[in-house]
Amino acid sequence: HVRAASSPLVPDAGDDSLLFTNAGMVPFKEAFLGRAAPLAPRVTSAQKCMRAGGKHNDLENVGFTPRHHTFFEMLGNFSFGDYFKEEAVVMAWDFCRKELDLPAERLSVTVFQDDDESEALWRKVAGPSVPITRLGKEDNFWSMGDGAGVPCGPCSEIFFDTGRADWDADDRYLEIWNLVFMQFQSDGAGGLSALPKPCVDTGMGLERIASVLQGKSSNYETDLFTPLVRAVHELFRAAPARSGADPQLDGFSAHAISDHVRSAAFLIADGVVPSNIGRGYVLRRLMRRAMGFGYRAGLREPFLASMLPVLHQVFGTGPESPFPELEERAAVIASVIHTEEVQFFATLDTGMGILKSHFEKGSVDVEASLAFRLYDTFGFPLDLTRTLAEARGGQVDVSGFDLLMAEQRARSGAGKAWSHSDAESGIKSWAGQDVRPVFTGYGALVERDVRVL
Repeated sequence: HVRAASSPLVPDAGDDSLLFTNAGMVPFKEAFLGRAAPLAPRVTSAQKCMRAGGKHNDLENVGFTPRHHTFFEMLGNFSFGDYFKEEAVVMAWDFCRKELDLPAERLSVTVFQDDDESEALWRKVAGPSVPITRLGKEDNFWSMGDGAGVPCGPCSEIFFDTGRADWDADDRYLEIWNLVFMQFQSDGAGGLSALPKPCVDTGMGLERIASVLQGKSSNYETDLFTPLVRAVHELFRAAPARSGADPQLDGFSAHAISDHVRSAAFLIADGVVPSNIGRGYVLRRLMRRAMGFGYRAGLREPFLASMLPVLHQVFGTGPESPFPELEERAAVIASVIHTEEVQFFATLDTGMGILKSHFEKGSVDVEASLAFRLYDTFGFPLDLTRTLAEARGGQVDVSGFDLLMAEQRARSGAGKAWSHSDAESGIKSWAGQDVRPVFTGYGALVERDVRVL
C-alpha cells in the first residue's frame, strides 16, 4: 500500500455535499467514482475527521459518553480495482490477530444478510468458533450517497468483546473495523448493477482501537487524551471562582474540553475561523461549549489557548509529527482561540448569572422564554443552556425556543434576507468568473484594502 497523507478537514472546493471531512474515504471519492486516478491501486491513510454539524452530529453526546468525539482519526486501507473481498478479509483478520494480538475468542463479525460470499470467507479465515451474524441493509450495506450512479455495496464489521458484563450490548461489543465492499452501482430506484472495478474501503477509529489495546473503558482514558484531561483538571483545581468540586460533572467537563480543544486547533489549522455561519459557526459553537464547561468549574479568564502546548505533546512536533500544520500554524491557532475567548467571557458572566439565579429558585427546567432571552439579548448559546440544565436533571423547552426564534426572524425579515437558498444563489452568481475566497489568516489576522462582494 502507498501511504497517503491526511487531507484537510475542509473538503475540496468542488465537493459541496459535506461540511467537513467525516470519513477516511472522503478524499478518495473522485477515485471511487472513476472520475480521477487514484494515488495508487492500494492506499492506506490516517485521516483527520470531524463530526460536529449536519447529518453526522455527535456534539450533544461529547463529554458524557466514553466514545463520542467531534475530532477523530480514521485509519483505513483502500483498493481501487485491485484486491477485493478475499484479500481484504485476510488482511483484516491477520492484522487483528497477529499485529494487534487480539484474542480470537473476543472477536466477532457481521455481514450483510445476502452476502454469502463474505460469510464463507470469514468462516474460512476466522475458523468455526468465531460468531458471524447476518444483518440487514440499515446496518451492513453502505452507499456513497443517494441517487443514481453512486457506488455502494455490502460491508462487514469486526467487533471486540470488552468483557464488561455490566454494560449493555452496544457498549460491551465495540465495532473496531468496518470493511466496505463497493461492488455495485445504484440506479436510484432500488436496482443495482455490477461495478466494472469493485473497490474496498475500510475504516478503524484510532481512538477506539487505542482504548481496546490499552485496556481502557473509555477513549478519554487512553494516552491520546489523558495529558489533556489532566491539564483541564489542573486548571479546575486552580480556578479562582471554584465553589466546590463535583467529580462527575468535572469529569464530563474535562472530557468535553479536551475533545473541543483538539477540534478547534485542527479546524483553525485548516483555515476555519469563528463566525456565525457554516464551518465557522461550528468552530465557534465548539469553543463556546468548552468555555461554558470551564466557566461552570470556576474559570473566569481565557484558558483554552494555554492547553495548546499539551496538544503539541500529544501529536508530536518536528519532522516526525503526523500533522505538522499544528506546529507550523501554532501562533495563528493560539491567537484565534484567545481572541474568541476574550470576547465570549463577557457574555458568559451575564448569562451564567441569570441562569444561576433561576436555578437557585429551585427550578431545574428552563422555559423557552428564558432560553430565548439569554440567546437573543445576551448571545448565550442554547447548547450551553441545555448542558447546564441537563447537568441538574432538567431540560430546556427547545420546541418553544424554536417557535420564538421563528417569530423573531419573521419580525426582522432575517429569515428571508439570510435564507440558505438566497445565500447559495448569491454565491453561484459568481461561478465561472474565477471569484474564489482566499484564506490569508495563516500569515495575518487583519486585511486592509479589500472589497466585500
